Order: sequence, then C-alpha cells, then structure tokens
Amino acid sequence: MKKLLGLSLVAVMALVQPAAAQTDAKAKSILEAVSKKVNGLKSLKANFALHLNGGGGKVKETKKGTFFMKGPKYRVELAGQQIICDNKTVWTYMKETNEVQVSNYNPNEQTISPAKLFTNFYDKEYNYKYAGTRTVAGKSCNIIEMTPTNKSKQFSKVELAIDKSNTIVGGNIWEKNGNKYQYDVSGFTPNAPVADALFTFDAKKYPGVEVVDLR
Repeated sequence: MKKLLGLSLVAVMALVQPAAAQTDAKAKSILEAVSKKVNGLKSLKANFALHLNGGGGKVKETKKGTFFMKGPKYRVELAGQQIICDNKTVWTYMKETNEVQVSNYNPNEQTISPAKLFTNFYDKEYNYKYAGTRTVAGKSCNIIEMTPTNKSKQFSKVELAIDKSNTIVGGNIWEKNGNKYQYDVSGFTPNAPVADALFTFDAKKYPGVEVVDLR
C-alpha cells in the first residue's frame, strides 16, 4: 500500500548534484510553467488514481485517493490510509491496524513528496526531454519524459502529461522489475478552502490508536 501511494505521487527526491541533470529547453519551459502556476496558489486539492500493470500489461490493482496541499504542507487520503505532513512531522495512519507511524520530515530523505509533484523538483533530480503531444483524459497534453539521475532508484523512467493550462493530468512510471504504473490526476481545485488543522494528526479522533514514534 505504501509503495502504491508513493509511486502515485511521482516525485522522487534524491541527493544529486544539479549539474548532473541534462535538460531539454522546451521541456524545461513547460515544467517551469507548471511550477509558476502552482507556486502562485495558496492551496490546492486534487484527486488521483494509480493503476498497476504487471509485466503482461494487465491491470492488477487500482488505488484512488485525494491529496491536499498548502505551501509545503500536504495530506494524502486513500481507502484505509492517510499520510499527513506539516513540514516538520509526517504521520502515516493505517486504519486496518489503527496504527500511526510518526517520523521527522526531511525532504532530502523522502523518496516521494506530493509537494514536489507540482513544483520545481526536476532540475536536480532528473534528466528530462520533451516527447511530443498525446491525448490524455480527453485533453491534448505535452508529454515530458524524465529519468532519475540517481540510478539506484527502483524505477527507470517517469512520464508527465501536462495539459494546455499547465496542469499535470497524468502519466506513467516504469519500474526496473517490469511493472508499469499509470496515474491520473483529476478534480484539480486551485485555492481550495483548506484548514491548517488538516495537516496535523489528532490522536483524540482515533480512539485506541497505537502510536509508533520513529523520531
């Protein structure tokens, strides 16, 4: 479940040298437009779906969820799971076991961060290139292909589909083991009314919750 959630947010954070990235001018301009748009928002809300396709190409599993973002703070909700970050602490709650894991937030150690999905994570972490246009979710989209500069990552390529309004609407992730994840982003709501309380975990609302403090 955690793996599916992480991959759905499509944002790899690796400690690499900025100079290692090889850039494509057109791809860079499109990615910068996405960052500029989101950085100008006070908050956002969006739905996502992640479809796992095995080596044979058949969909094996689909997960749907919602995420909220306000500055560096974020909250991700899936059936049976929540991941909440207030930019200092990360809470990962599992409904099935009524357990929450608490850890310090360190963007340099996180493999995935939804706050990076729509912002300028790409220059230091990927080689990227423009790959033409394709219709995704009924929209004509620019396709950006990105490969991680850190070759130890479990996936070999990430693809972003960006519509004409400079919003990420989906894409694909290829793992080195042959699995492929298709993800969709929908219901993008800029400046959504999001309360700060949404970005902290209140144990009182989860009677009997077991707290596993990893800090």
